[in-house]
Amino acid sequence: MRTTLALIAALGVSLISSGCASNPADGYSFDSTYPQGIRTVSIPVFDNYSFDTGVESELTDAVIKEFQRSTGIRVVQGGTAESELKGVVTKSELRRLSTQRGTGFVQELAVTLTVDFDWKDTRSGKLLVSRRQFAAADTFVPVPGSGERLDTGRHGAVQRLAQDLVAELRESW
Repeated sequence: MRTTLALIAALGVSLISSGCASNPADGYSFDSTYPQGIRTVSIPVFDNYSFDTGVESELTDAVIKEFQRSTGIRVVQGGTAESELKGVVTKSELRRLSTQRGTGFVQELAVTLTVDFDWKDTRSGKLLVSRRQFAAADTFVPVPGSGERLDTGRHGAVQRLAQDLVAELRESW
């Protein structure tokens, strides 16, 4: 009886472990999806080429927090980092999504933020990830009653962009 149970257990373990891949790009794996040897990242304040002042600081802060929350990579200051993530806010747009029938007043708006970013290994100079025109959007309702402000939509777009940006870095491996 014990031999049968031991045999079944060994068979189960071998089946389960054979379902995992040694490389995260090939399937389920216990290995990190980030590059080996990169344990630290420096994230300087993003540049801002849009007319939306202050969005660069809010976005940089959100990206740093997302890195700390969802990766095993530590965010550090300056030249001691093994990698560096640099970005530029290239566009901040408001888009009307709906209007009231009788008055034509805007009921719902979308804030769209667009960035260019590069993540590079500072030791070798190798570019790890580079994206252009990477965008995220969020909506808000400025009509009386709910009266959400533009800051509400911008904050939502910043948070979504930070999450999507860090997820994009993870997907490249």
